Amino acid sequence: MPPFSRPALLPSATSLQHLQPAGLYDSLPNGYTHVVSVQEPVRWLFVSGQGGEDAQAHLPDSFALQARQALANVRTALAAGSASMADVTKLTVLIVDHDLPRFKQWQDSIALHWGSGEPDDPRPRFPACTLIPVPKLALPGMLIEVEAIAAVSTARPAATAPATGQAVPA
Repeated sequence: MPPFSRPALLPSATSLQHLQPAGLYDSLPNGYTHVVSVQEPVRWLFVSGQGGEDAQAHLPDSFALQARQALANVRTALAAGSASMADVTKLTVLIVDHDLPRFKQWQDSIALHWGSGEPDDPRPRFPACTLIPVPKLALPGMLIEVEAIAAVSTARPAATAPATGQAVPA
């Protein structure tokens, strides 16, 4: 399944509205939306900052690889809560030694999960996003951390815990 596709059983929350207000510059080329409005009722998911390490805690030296893995980790965390990248309303991105080449690599990673941001693009719209340059992160060698907030339609079933098959409390 491509990173930007929506599983058939988990439609995106229909209560999201992406706004590019008049008087603000066009943020779409930079991979985010100025305002995402959410209409209740929804279930909120808050995903802790995800770094570029894989399931075995391996952290590559490359910023580009860490950026891709951080977003893959966000996607995995969202799936545990019966959500997809299309449900993300807000990202907070921390980048060590931020510069234009790293910004371009970040944008390339975003393109794997979201569309162009244009209303006629069938892929998910960009979430709101804040990028914060930082001198270092929690682990040595960690170059990026991505935190996500998602709004999921309450019509979706609750996630089930893989080990027990029990519903995960909301």
